[in-house]
Amino acid sequence: MLLAEEREALVAAGRRLAARGLVIGTSGNLSARRDDLVAVTPTGAVISELTAEDLTVISLADGAVLDGALEPTSEVPMHLAVYRATGAGAITHTHATTTTAIGLVCDEVPMIHYVMIGLGGPLRVAPYATYGTQQLAEHVVAALSGRQAALMRNHGSIALGSTVAKSVDNLELAEWCAETYLRAATLSAALHGPLTGPGGVTPRELTAEEQADVINQVLAGGYGGTKKIGK
Repeated sequence: MLLAEEREALVAAGRRLAARGLVIGTSGNLSARRDDLVAVTPTGAVISELTAEDLTVISLADGAVLDGALEPTSEVPMHLAVYRATGAGAITHTHATTTTAIGLVCDEVPMIHYVMIGLGGPLRVAPYATYGTQQLAEHVVAALSGRQAALMRNHGSIALGSTVAKSVDNLELAEWCAETYLRAATLSAALHGPLTGPGGVTPRELTAEEQADVINQVLAGGYGGTKKIGK
């Protein structure tokens, strides 16, 4: 079975995403790349119920099916375009609630927390295009430039990673950022009135200087990983 390890990782990722409420039923699709081969979830399948044998392996070059019995996801053009543009090891795309909601009304999730440095900065919203089209693929590639995650207008969110687990981490972080921004904006509107009206207060963003300080701190001491004492 081609890409057996990657297929098993995608199966585990599907169950993890479903358990955390970030994927429901057949919504969304996942993939993992090794060299010129890509393992993808099949179209119309319940993500949380997939087995490794259910996944399909396609060619990075042209999307030709190389292994598997099920039709690959309709979002193959998007996955392949992102891989070609970024060299990522895995892609996670779902219709998670908050990122989908934010994508309906905002052009980006601004830099509201220093953890967003790990995603590359503010989360852009890719313009709407019909699913499965080259146009959508191009919009998503542009939104992901210099980023590890992005939102998709009237659609959902997408995240990259060097591994399947990392792409899921990034998708979860994007959802957390969107949820935090939504709560802050809702609270501000409740306390101060409409954000666009007199006295409206938008959620605070980190300044350019504060963002630079975070980057310097990460470079100096690291962030997000365990370290042995004295190392």
